[in-house]
Parts: sequence; structure tokens; C-alpha cells
Amino acid sequence: MQQENRLPKNGKEGFLYGTIIVTLSVLVMGSINMIIAAGEFNKDVAMTMLVALPIIWVIVMIIEPLAIGRWAEFISSKFISPTDGFAARIMFRTLFTVLGMSFTMTIIGDIFGNGLSADSFTHFINAWPRNFLLALFFESVIIQPFARFVMVKMHAAQDKKAAIQTNIENA
Repeated sequence: MQQENRLPKNGKEGFLYGTIIVTLSVLVMGSINMIIAAGEFNKDVAMTMLVALPIIWVIVMIIEPLAIGRWAEFISSKFISPTDGFAARIMFRTLFTVLGMSFTMTIIGDIFGNGLSADSFTHFINAWPRNFLLALFFESVIIQPFARFVMVKMHAAQDKKAAIQTNIENA
């Protein structure tokens, strides 16, 4: 994808961008799933969230770039052409990333919360469609736009700093 102020331009920015997305995704989707599993939000659920969400965050930070992100990029490339715009590229990449992550994390989350059991398949069938649609909504409407907003502001600050430095050097 060509350089764009809404996207990271190097590895350090990519890590920040990914961290923002993963953190918000884990907080939102992890919280929703834990509250639904418990049937209500109470002190015990809050304590479980405090322990489980950081562990889930680490799992997602490993799985997304190593497996799901690569798969999503590969599948997206089958649907987009070099002439497609930014929105089309982001839409397909988001769709396939959410598809892969919701599938994977529904399985991992159920095993993490309930252990591997005969009911795991039933839990997956019931939970995955909800997880996919919620994650797609939150990623598309809140999480990804926020991460791109951070990139735009960061790049604007970098450009301003570079312009000031150039003016100082030219003076």
C-alpha cells in the first residue's frame, strides 16, 4: 500500500498502530464476551477481566502479525487491484482480519474461559457470529478510525517538527 498519512510508515509506527488496535479490540470484545459469559457485570467479572485481558492481549499481539495479518493480506490481495483506493483496501483488510481473528479468538477464548470440552463446538457455533459482527462493527466504526486518527496526528506533528528544523537550518 502506498505511503499514506493514515497508516504507519515504518516498523515503530506499525507497532504503535497495531498496539492501539489490539488494545481497544481486546478491551471491547474481551469485556463483552466475559460479561455475556457471566450473565452480568460484577466485582468477580471485573477481577477476571483484570487478570485475563492482559493475557489475551499478549496472545492477540502474537497471533495477528504472525498468522492472521498475513492471511488477511494474502486474501485481500485476491479482491483488490492496484487501482483500488484506500477505502477498498482498508475495507477488505479489515474484513478478513476480523474474520480470522474472531474465528481464532472465539476458539481460544472459550478454551481459556471454559477449558477444552465437548461443549466447545456448541459454544463456538453460538458465539462466533456475534463476535464476528460486533468486532467488524467496532473495528470499522471506532477502533480502526481512531488508530488512523492517531497516525494522522503523529505524522502532522512529525511534519511540523521537520519544517521547524528546516527553517532553523536555513536561517
